[in-house]
Amino acid sequence: MEGYEVQTIDDEKVGKVVGVTDDYLIVEHGMLFKSRHAVPRQFAHVDEGESTVRLSVPKNIVEDSPKLGEGDSIDRQAVAEHYGLAEGYAAPDAEGDGIVDPGDPAISSEVEAARAGIETAPEERVRIRESIQPGHQTSGVDSPALLGNRAPEGERPNEP
Repeated sequence: MEGYEVQTIDDEKVGKVVGVTDDYLIVEHGMLFKSRHAVPRQFAHVDEGESTVRLSVPKNIVEDSPKLGEGDSIDRQAVAEHYGLAEGYAAPDAEGDGIVDPGDPAISSEVEAARAGIETAPEERVRIRESIQPGHQTSGVDSPALLGNRAPEGERPNEP
C-alpha cells in the first residue's frame, strides 16, 4: 500500500501513503513543506487496481489532524479524538450499556446532531407536542390522517 495516492471523499488528492502502523495509515501531505498525518484504517478503502486509497472523510479533516511526532510517533488518543473514535475518550457518549471497541464512534448521533445544529428526535417531539392546540382531538373521527377529512365541516363532499 506504500506509495498509493490518497484521495478524500470530496475527490481531493491529499498525499501518498508512506507507511502503515497498527490500525493507521501514515499519509505524507504537501509539496515543499511536507507533513505526515495518521489516518485510521476504518476511514480508508483501498483500490488495488488504481493504486489508490480513498478516504471517507474530507480533505480538511485530514489536513487538520494531529501531525506525527519525532520518528513518526502517533499520539493515538489525539488522532482518535480528532476523528471522533471511542479510543480517544475515557467515557465515550456512545458507550451505553455495551462494549465499545477502539474504532467505534465516540459521539452519539444526538450529540452530533446538536453540534451540527440539527433538531434531535426528542426536540422534534417536544416541538410537535407544544404546537398542538388545547382541546385538539388527536384520535377518532376528526383525524384527517386516518379518514381523509381535510376540508372544514360543511365543506366536505357528500354533506348537505
